This record gives sequence, structure tokens and C-alpha cells, in this order.
Amino acid sequence: MNTRIWFVHFLFGLSSGIPLLLTGSTLQVWMTDMKVDIKTIGAFALVGLPYNLKFLWSPFIDRYSLPFLTRRRAWLFVSQIALMVAILLLGGSDPLSSLTMTAFMALLVSFMSATQDILIDAYRRESLTEAQMGFGLSLYSTGYRIGMLVAGAMALWMVDQFKWNWFQIYSMVAAFICFGMLATFMAPEGDDSNAFIPPTLREAIVGPFREFFKTKNVFMILAFILFYKLGDNLSGALTAPFVIEHGYSKTEYAAAVKGVGLISLLVGGFVGAGVMARIGLNKSLWVFGVLQALAISGLVWLSGMEKNNFALALVIGTEMFTAGMAVPAFNTFVAFLTDKKFTATQYALLTSLVALPRTLISAPAGVVKEGLGSWSAYFIFCSLMTIPGLLLLMKVAPLKKTAKT
Repeated sequence: MNTRIWFVHFLFGLSSGIPLLLTGSTLQVWMTDMKVDIKTIGAFALVGLPYNLKFLWSPFIDRYSLPFLTRRRAWLFVSQIALMVAILLLGGSDPLSSLTMTAFMALLVSFMSATQDILIDAYRRESLTEAQMGFGLSLYSTGYRIGMLVAGAMALWMVDQFKWNWFQIYSMVAAFICFGMLATFMAPEGDDSNAFIPPTLREAIVGPFREFFKTKNVFMILAFILFYKLGDNLSGALTAPFVIEHGYSKTEYAAAVKGVGLISLLVGGFVGAGVMARIGLNKSLWVFGVLQALAISGLVWLSGMEKNNFALALVIGTEMFTAGMAVPAFNTFVAFLTDKKFTATQYALLTSLVALPRTLISAPAGVVKEGLGSWSAYFIFCSLMTIPGLLLLMKVAPLKKTAKT
């Protein structure tokens, strides 16, 4: 495969990572600057709901085609144009005098961003083989992280350093969606002549669920998706308060997470993709699952010692590295559960399910920690919570069998 397709998936990641913070932390900073009250700022988290509900409109994308380009690429181009316009309209709104309009535009950005994600995920599933999927996902994830940095740290830095107003900031960030459009036109055409298109909208809605629930061990697979990263999600939910409570400054924590942690996450993704290409998907899920559990136990070690910046960087870096290693294998597993007849809808449904533990874990995590008492007991509990996912691997990805292709 030529390098063009890898560059395409990197640019798709960049375009996908841009919108998330524009309706999240960057918007929160803007609203804080405008003296919007904290309860309203908190309520704006609801504008992110389209990311969790994208499977509701993905059947339309599977069913209908547009009269130009190919099916996925045409919808992608339209969603990217609409996304850029939505970002510009959000940047031109006034959170203080027209809060409803700001909320509507933020919701529109999330909706179009989630739509772009549906299409990019579907295109990646349909264009890459299992052997290529891991590396493709690593490039996508790298681009995604860079997109988040552009929309978050870079945008806020420009506000501070150059005193740009928020419309200028959002306009600058919106321009980065052009890289996604470039990827859409660079992407290999594919062949729509042999593609399955649901004959009716009803089939596009019902078919993905009917076909998916014919899968062998389907409920164990669903349980595995929920539990495989449960321990990692639990530890991640309270890592920040643990570190601050342990005596580290916000700057020291940021340096460990945004510096060492981010680099470790990206490197881990590429290492994980390489390992998966060598030993296969099933073995990789086992190896990375065990490594994640061991890395979480490093937080137990950190909780028992005095403040030590080297130890903090080592533990956070190791945890992020092993988490990054697991991403290509886990996402490849999820991708190859989908039927190419209903890629957009099934992929949207499964990725919404993947996000569910991360969304729901934060609230009860604090209650669990209070119940267990010490931080060391809590992180031991997090390590133990990796075991259900590993046990489910015996059924969904046994070592004696090859992964589904």
C-alpha cells in the first residue's frame, strides 16, 4: 500500500480531533471569560450528547448516497463543509447576550463532528485490512491528539499571547478542517459498484442490529467491550485528584500528563500496532490487557511514597504507554465486529458503547474510593477490575484461534 493512504488517515484524525475541545474546555474558558455562571457552563456538557447518540442517524448514511464522489467520501465532504460553517457560527455567537444561540451552535458542531466520525470510521473499516488496521488507527490517533492540541492548548495560548478575540480563534481552528477535506479528496476511490446499500430505510435501521445479534457469543462480546478497559477507566477517573492531593502542583501534574504522558501514549500506539502485526490480534489483546493491569498497580506504589517527580513521570508514562499499546488492538477488535453491509451504523453503535464506561465511570469512582478509604486500596481495586475483561478474552479472543477477518 502506498504512503498516500497512511497520510489520509493521519489527516482524518487531525480533522476529527479539532471539534471536541471547541465545544468542551475551550468553550468553557471562553464562557468563563464572559462571566457566564458556573452552573450554565457545567450544563453545556450536554452539547456533547451527539457523540453518544450518533448511531441514531448513521442508518441514513448507510442507506442514501449523494450524486458525486463515492458514497462515503461524498457524505464526508458535506459533513466537513457543514462542520466548518458550524464552527464559524459558534465563534461568532455571544455566550453572554445570546446563550441559546451559542448552545444551539455548539450542539450543531457536535452533531456534524459526530457525523464526520461516523464516516471516517466506516471508511477506515472498509478500506483497511486487519494487518493494516493497527497502523492506520495509530496514525489516526496521532492526528486526533494533534487536533486536540490545536483546538485546546494552541488556541488558548494564542488568546493569551496575541490577544485574539474568540471569533478569530474559532476561525483559525475552523481552517484546520480543510486538512480533512484534503484527505477526503486524496482518499482512494474505492468501488461502490459492489458495495451493499440497504434497499430501504427500515432495513438500514433494523438490519445492523439483526445481523450483529446473530454473532456468536454476542453478549460476551458486548460485556468484553464494557469491561476490557474498565480498570483503566476507573484509575483515570481519579488520577488527577490523587496526584494533586498527594502534594504535586498543577504544573507538575500537567508536565507529567501532557508532556511525558502524551508522548508515551502516542509512542505506545505505534509500538502496539507493530506488536499486533507481529503476533496477531488475539495474543495482543491478552498481552496488552495484562500490561495495563500491571501499569495501574504502579499507582499503588506511587501512593505509598513521598512526593517524587521522577516517580510520578515514570508511573504516568508507563500507564499511558500501556494504554496506548492497547488502543490499536482494542479498536481493531471492535472494527472487525462490524458487517461491511452496515459499517456506519454498527461502528457508530459499538464506538458509542466503548465510550459508555468512560462517560459513566467518573461519578461512582469517587464513591468507591471513599468506601475503600486509602488511595492504595482504590488502585488495587482498579487493577482487579481488569480481570473480568481478561476472563472474557477466553471466549471472545481465545489464543488458539485467529481473530475474525
